[in-house]
Amino acid sequence: MSNITGIVKSIQNIMREDHGVDGDAQRLSQIGWMLFLKIFDEQESETELLSPKYKSPIEEKLRWRNWAKNPEGITGDALLKLINDDLFPALKTLEADVKKNPEGYIVKSVFEDSFNYMKNGTLIRKVINKLNEMNFNRKADRDQFGDIYETLLLSLQSAGNAGEFYTPRALTQFIVEMVDPKLGQTVLDPACGTGGFLTSVIEHLRKNEVHTAEDEALIKKTVTGNELKPLPHMLCITNMLLHGIKAPTNIRRGDSLARPIKDISPAERVDAIVANPPFGGSVQDGILANFPSGLRTKETADLFLVLFMKLLKPNGQAGIVLPDGSLTGDGLKSRIRQKWLEECNLHTIVRLPNSVFAPYATVATNLLFFKKGSKTKEVWFYEHRLPEGQKSYSKTKHIKLSEFDPIKAWWKKRTESEVAWKVSIKEIEKRGWDLDIKNPTKKDEEAEYSTKELLEMLETSFSESKKILTELKKEL
Repeated sequence: MSNITGIVKSIQNIMREDHGVDGDAQRLSQIGWMLFLKIFDEQESETELLSPKYKSPIEEKLRWRNWAKNPEGITGDALLKLINDDLFPALKTLEADVKKNPEGYIVKSVFEDSFNYMKNGTLIRKVINKLNEMNFNRKADRDQFGDIYETLLLSLQSAGNAGEFYTPRALTQFIVEMVDPKLGQTVLDPACGTGGFLTSVIEHLRKNEVHTAEDEALIKKTVTGNELKPLPHMLCITNMLLHGIKAPTNIRRGDSLARPIKDISPAERVDAIVANPPFGGSVQDGILANFPSGLRTKETADLFLVLFMKLLKPNGQAGIVLPDGSLTGDGLKSRIRQKWLEECNLHTIVRLPNSVFAPYATVATNLLFFKKGSKTKEVWFYEHRLPEGQKSYSKTKHIKLSEFDPIKAWWKKRTESEVAWKVSIKEIEKRGWDLDIKNPTKKDEEAEYSTKELLEMLETSFSESKKILTELKKEL
């Protein structure tokens, strides 16, 4: 276990003693705003060295260095009062002009919906002192920040909704590598959560294309994201700071579905989308009015798919995560898939084992890759299998990037095999645009059934059970 992971666990244990913090979600939010302020302060120290005229948007006495850095500093009721009466009111009402004061805009956007849940100033001091054991100006600590996220989010068992904004790093890295965005291209994640896809894009560009300060500045301008919920938005901003994006004003807080898609202009369209849109959720009626009447569904993943089609430029590419439920279904869901396949070339579907998102969810998911501007002629499917001898992914056994090596080798020289098969658009049209297509090479006794087939089997089972119960009642 890394030193940072140990520090995070110590912090969580300290917080459990505080009666003001109710559950894992509040614990994560509490750590989140403290971590943000500490990292923001460390980055300000770097900026001040390079630009002596730099002026912090935070009042001097409220900067982390002046009330939190000294381990023997303010504590108890005095610390609690400072946080509740001075710090939070000041940061929630900062000057927020994104152009004139980008740093102030970022701080305000983080604190607008943040709260201090802790009630014990002495325990707050203990948490702060633990946080100060980490130095994010040190590359080793900065590189381990991904481990912090995994530790924090994996501990969110009782919060129940962490899977909404967390995608395993192996998936974000693989998707970005296959989409392969280039420097200068606009890349968007419209439901960016804690920023896993966006930081994978940044790392990908730096590894392959960034050579100058101008290249770095281009990354900040072109890598963008939206996030609806305050907690993942805060964590995403912090994640971007740690990836060297100072004042990440392109990470916006808001609902990507809340705007009529007909209002999206050609100038707003992007070169690439990488995303794991929220699924299983249901949207309010007001949101549906933003979509064409024939494509209005309350399933969030399907609405995001319609949005992606609109947001991509001609020849724009996307790599996304979708559940099996978005690949199948009649009526409106079928119409959305038909529109998708007629406007975009859906060239690849990677079918994942059910447990990839464990412990948050065991829903079957897929990685889908498509390009806008030409019709789909055929779809290649690739079945990603669990490592030899492993029955499922779990909290301690995550999916690893190295597991995608066989798919990367197959990607440019595609052949059919026991894990790879292709289906023509004519066949898909005959199936009612159903894309939940099982591996044809599996023996019947090993066959995995599609979601639609499973539902039909379940319906038949219920029907048979009802008949038996009716017969039994007649005999009694």
